[in-house]
Formats: sequence, structure tokens, C-alpha cells
Amino acid sequence: MGPVECLVLAFPGERLKLAAVTALADLRRAGQVRLIDSLVVVKSASGEVTTSELVEYEEYEDVVSEIGPEANLLGPEDAAEAAETLEPGSCALMLLVEHLWAERAADAIREAGGRVAASVRIPPEHVDEAAEAYRAALATAGRS
Repeated sequence: MGPVECLVLAFPGERLKLAAVTALADLRRAGQVRLIDSLVVVKSASGEVTTSELVEYEEYEDVVSEIGPEANLLGPEDAAEAAETLEPGSCALMLLVEHLWAERAADAIREAGGRVAASVRIPPEHVDEAAEAYRAALATAGRS
């Protein structure tokens, strides 16, 4: 199995947009990720938190059928933690995904006795800085 990660993708408004679910299905279809579980978390304008499964939304039916079955691993504690990151009047799509693109490398690392000793999520503002620095390095090297 490749690396597994829990992501909380936050969106404005109390309704998840179809485009977000479609993007997830596209990644699955391309063999980039395996969706192990998902949960929709909504924080109302009054601060009330509700959760639901993607399969509960009729408008996502066609896309969700492409994603495939899910294990029910994300629960109330996970939803409460995700809700803490949300502003009132917003929602989140919690995803437990396996990164299939890294599966072969992960298997080889385990076979060699290695393991992931640490993993750090880089904040978005630092990702922007890294992207700019990388573009500058490519330009200096004469590539683009």
C-alpha cells in the first residue's frame, strides 16, 4: 500500500460543489489516489456542525459511483476536529486517500527495511514560495 493521508478540503458555503467531487473522481480514475473514506462536514452560519456521506447527495450520484466503495473509518471525532478549522457558513470534504502514484516506491522502501520516519505538510504560502523558486531555477538552467 502507498502512503495514506487524511485531507480536509474547506470550501465557502454550506454546500459542496460538484466540481470538487468530480476532481476527486478524476484523480481516482487516473490511478493517482484510492479513496478509502470520505466525509462531508458542514458548519452552519450559527455554528452547528453536521456530517454526511457523499453517497447521501443525489447530485453527486454519478460521480460517486465512479469513486467506488469506501470503508467507514472517518467518524465523529474526525468530523469535530475538521469542524474546528471551518468558519461558520462553510463546509469541508474530508478524504482518507492512498497515494497510488507512490505505491511502488513505498513497497521498495519497505522491502529495503525503510519506513517513513516523518512527514510534514507544507503550508500553502510556503508552497507558493517553493513554486516560484523552482520556476526561477528552471529559468536559470535554461528550461521552462
